[in-house]
Amino acid sequence: MTLDVQVRGLLDRALELYRDSARATVWLRRHRARLDEPVRLAVAGPRAAGKTTLVRAIGTDRAVMVDTPPLDAAEPDTVERTCMDADAVLYLVPRPAQVDPRLLRAMQDHAIARAAPVNALAVLSRADELGGGRVDALISARQVARRHRRATELGGLCQDVLPVAGLLADAGRTLREDEVGAFAVLARVPRAELDPHLLSADRFAGPAVPGGLPAEVRAGLIGRFGLFGVRLAVTLVRQGTGGAEALAAELVRRSGLAELVAGIDRWFVAPRPVLKARSALIALEIVLRNEPSPAAVSLAAELERVVAGAHEFRELRELARLRAGRAGLPDEPRAEALRLLGDEGTAGTDRLGGAGDPATVLDAVRRWRAWAQSPLLDAGGRRVAITVIRSCEAMLG
Repeated sequence: MTLDVQVRGLLDRALELYRDSARATVWLRRHRARLDEPVRLAVAGPRAAGKTTLVRAIGTDRAVMVDTPPLDAAEPDTVERTCMDADAVLYLVPRPAQVDPRLLRAMQDHAIARAAPVNALAVLSRADELGGGRVDALISARQVARRHRRATELGGLCQDVLPVAGLLADAGRTLREDEVGAFAVLARVPRAELDPHLLSADRFAGPAVPGGLPAEVRAGLIGRFGLFGVRLAVTLVRQGTGGAEALAAELVRRSGLAELVAGIDRWFVAPRPVLKARSALIALEIVLRNEPSPAAVSLAAELERVVAGAHEFRELRELARLRAGRAGLPDEPRAEALRLLGDEGTAGTDRLGGAGDPATVLDAVRRWRAWAQSPLLDAGGRRVAITVIRSCEAMLG
């Protein structure tokens, strides 16, 4: 029986049990209905994290965006409301120095959330500033994200850490012809003459900038693209990227937006039923805790059993560890583990690379039982092996 089916059954039992409690009934019906809705995604972070800009760039066709005020760990009520109203969270961090794992820990300040920390992505939302606005800033940002993903506490609190230049992504998606023309004017200025004026936003907005663009046009470019975006756009035009469509596509590509959207699809959209079930289990536990009843004892026990046996949560956590390189597996078994845990799809044929017969599954079980006992694996690698075995056994029914 899938986790989704089990959770629906628990909520139906709870609705019957609490039929005389108006508050509990409204709460439970709301979360029962949400099981069939798109993922609710909160975009949260401190002030000046670029939340509004990034939401525009991502769009709203993948998830229901949940509005949040600026967050910090000193606002527990705000953090709790965010967790209750969303199935997943994008935690925006403008700069690496502002990474605060306490906020993510606060979002998981619930027994079920701690047991299944599978609903958060950390986003370095102003990645273009990490390299001082250089055109290769995103390369530096990806290296920083990789370090956080692998070697810091943050990696254990979220599914992934991804960099994005949110301002550039938003501007690239809405690039105008007049802006393309302005970049073309700047690109015709010899580099030795223009580069000193691209050292800072103030210099670029100041007087005597070669090319003849009015100050208000230059200010508009800085406001829309940032210094990184202006430098990058001018460089691309000089290198032969012509026309609004081609330039827009290249700016968006270099912003990191595609990788972020792919991360949202992988960790939030594809496992929507699992994240929805997680939210519903938390909601049910809150009712049982706030309105205890002798008649609810068996329901509470069943809730604990479902949470403890939710293999889907373990799969998502091990997938995150594998993709981040924290699982301690050699490359060959790592690739198979990713597939068997559902990285390429959760259908049996997806997990088995196109095959679907029991013999193939049994072969995989034998291989991974051997890996689970191998002295070559550390504790993390053995944990992955055990999870893979359970996934294979589930395919056998």
